[in-house]
Amino acid sequence: MADFTWLPANRATTDDVEAVLGTGGARRCRCQALKVPGWIWRDTTQEQRDAALLEQTACGTAGPTSGLIGYVDGEPAGWVAVEPREDYPRLWSRKQAWMRMDPELEGVWSVTCFVVRPGRRKAGLTYELAAATVTYGEQVGARVLEGYPIEPAPGKSVIWDEASVGLLQVFLEAGYEVVASPTPRRRVVRRRLSGASA
Repeated sequence: MADFTWLPANRATTDDVEAVLGTGGARRCRCQALKVPGWIWRDTTQEQRDAALLEQTACGTAGPTSGLIGYVDGEPAGWVAVEPREDYPRLWSRKQAWMRMDPELEGVWSVTCFVVRPGRRKAGLTYELAAATVTYGEQVGARVLEGYPIEPAPGKSVIWDEASVGLLQVFLEAGYEVVASPTPRRRVVRRRLSGASA
């Protein structure tokens, strides 16, 4: 990896956020799939999702914010969504129990989405972004980081948009551990941070 740096999105510019999230499937979703109370395409308009992202990233303010922007050689190249778990209403409204494990656990921040710009993919940027969630989590006082990655079957691959939740190996490299395997491919992973009780 060339020179990698990152910033909480509120310390980045709206242009930097748009440079990353204005590409591929993220251009439509705007990282709202787990934020909207209903079905993302049926119950929200593109304009609503655009406005929600702008509000949630809170660029140019003291925050809070909804994710991190990763830079390669100073150019915005990637995004990872990381927020308190309670900020994702659809984690709690879905029927899958793995999306609401240990509801009484405090200080859980969810890592829900990775986006890498075309031209920067397959260079290890998601590994850098996952590692950044750990540093950021420590900075903001999170006790536990939680992700919901995919583990492809041996010899199988996934399409990029399907892997937007992250691949298991990416989280493992950042020190996360598997705490549940609710489906043949889905994993729930956690990383306890400094100061969190065992």
